[in-house]
Amino acid sequence: MRARISTIVVNFNAGPLLRTCIDSVLRCPLDVEIIVVDNASSDGSLAAITGLPGVQIIQNPANVGFAAGCNIGARVATAQFLLFLNPDCSFEPGALLKLLDAFAADPQTGMVGGFLTNLDGTEQAGGRRAVPTPWRSFVRAFGLARFANRWPRLFFDFHLHKQKLPDHAIEVEAISGACMMVSRKAMEDVGEWDEGYFLHCEDLDWCMRFRQRGWKILFVPSAQITHVLGVCSRSRPVFVQWHKHKGMMRFYRKFFQHQYPSFLMGLVSMGVWLRFGLLATYITAKRAGRALGLGRG
Repeated sequence: MRARISTIVVNFNAGPLLRTCIDSVLRCPLDVEIIVVDNASSDGSLAAITGLPGVQIIQNPANVGFAAGCNIGARVATAQFLLFLNPDCSFEPGALLKLLDAFAADPQTGMVGGFLTNLDGTEQAGGRRAVPTPWRSFVRAFGLARFANRWPRLFFDFHLHKQKLPDHAIEVEAISGACMMVSRKAMEDVGEWDEGYFLHCEDLDWCMRFRQRGWKILFVPSAQITHVLGVCSRSRPVFVQWHKHKGMMRFYRKFFQHQYPSFLMGLVSMGVWLRFGLLATYITAKRAGRALGLGRG
């Protein structure tokens, strides 16, 4: 029988959370195939899922990045709906079915995402959001969103998790790549993930392209997914921040360069790389401080 859902999980040193993720998918009563694309993990995380029925493992000889890993998995997937899922995510009972059901309401729905929560049950940023245009990013970076009550259109905060949780599925501009379900028909129309991104912002890119092609993106609040944020990136924080900021610049140039004067895009670029420099310095100093502390002990 052909699977209803193909789940693609791109793994990189997710540890025991990978098995937790896979188990949460396997509990779904539907016929689900699971494709784990491993980006040269070295932590033994694959051992816990090797041999599980319905789980296919593709091992890359090197870390090819998240977008490329998603594409590798999608090319061998067989189902009508494809679920792209981070290995540090796990579904609450019934959540996967609720994501699938969301497609039935409107044939123009091309992508759906659920209610991403922290371990304590609080909502994570990014699960539902507006597109972070250069202006919106500027507003957020300098704390100007506090003026949104007075000038809501000018000082809009693109993170929507601070708003009241809706009681039904709603259309949004973007969801998180930690958990994205798409229809095969929509993906064939839009195209694959952009492999020019290594890590971060590739999900925003895909959301932009879905909407440009007329496909709706839905946020489903009744579908809860626990996301242990950043597990796969904790060992190399500066490396991750480098690719995050590099991805931001690719995203801005790809979709907004024609809308902004060149000098403003130059200021945006300066701001992005200044932010990276400050973060990298802070992370390096913090790690050095910890190392010195351990040395004294």
